[in-house]
Amino acid sequence: MQIAFIGLGNMGGPMAHNLLKAGQKVYGFDLSPHALEQFSQAGGIICDSPQAAARQADVVVTMLPAAKHVQEVYLGDKGILAVLKQGAHCIDSSTIDPQTIQEIAKVAKSREISVCDAPVSGGTLGAQAGTLTFMVGAEHDVLITVSSVLKHMGSNIVHCGDVGTGQIAKICNNLILGISMAAVAEGMALGAQLGIDPQALAGVINSSTGRCWSSEVYNPWPGICPNAPASRGYRDGFAAQLMLKDLGLAVQAAQQVDQSVVLGEFVRQHYQQLCDEGQGHLDFSNIIQHYLPEPVLA
Repeated sequence: MQIAFIGLGNMGGPMAHNLLKAGQKVYGFDLSPHALEQFSQAGGIICDSPQAAARQADVVVTMLPAAKHVQEVYLGDKGILAVLKQGAHCIDSSTIDPQTIQEIAKVAKSREISVCDAPVSGGTLGAQAGTLTFMVGAEHDVLITVSSVLKHMGSNIVHCGDVGTGQIAKICNNLILGISMAAVAEGMALGAQLGIDPQALAGVINSSTGRCWSSEVYNPWPGICPNAPASRGYRDGFAAQLMLKDLGLAVQAAQQVDQSVVLGEFVRQHYQQLCDEGQGHLDFSNIIQHYLPEPVLA
């Protein structure tokens, strides 16, 4: 099986590396020379365009920042649907709105190419460890085929329904994640200001009812979780600007069905402020800085 991987950033890069570790032949493309160099060093085959990567592929995996990038890669003037062979399968693991992936899947189907959405949960740590959860929107027979690829990158593959439902699951999950990270940041900051050692506080939270992924695996206070971005200057993680995008998708989707998301909108505004202050490139756990009188860094 020949695999094309388009988008080799903080998430896509480690995911592609895990495919290579599993013995797969992977063609890759990214706009970043550094990302391409890392991919090449891991054994990947560098291509100079998405079309070049996808031309001979049986399966294409895309991991891109936003819907406009996904549309361009699939449907643009130099999009991959124009060169993919009939019977190819495409897996989009980006986080975008459900309508965009449904539109792309419709065009692909007319060309006898399958497209499914498979956004992920687990962050950069899960991408590196190959323990991601994939939320897949696909027909059952397509799910069986793409699962043979996804299993090399994740430990949990959840079939959510038809194309687009993976994105629905993802934006709801990240709505909760953004809120929970802000809650953990607020609690950790309050505890530190009141005088408790952050390590002691984290120990209590993680053995009590406040325990969650944001406190136990990805704690926003430096040094609590050695492998979390907070312990390396909030770098090389899930950027705050991407969390802002995901919260925006959730709020937009909620408006379409007249559903209240009060906490989600409140936290979205906090991330908007963080990005406006020039910190959008840092990990989303950096939201803790909004709750502290002085910056806290590892």
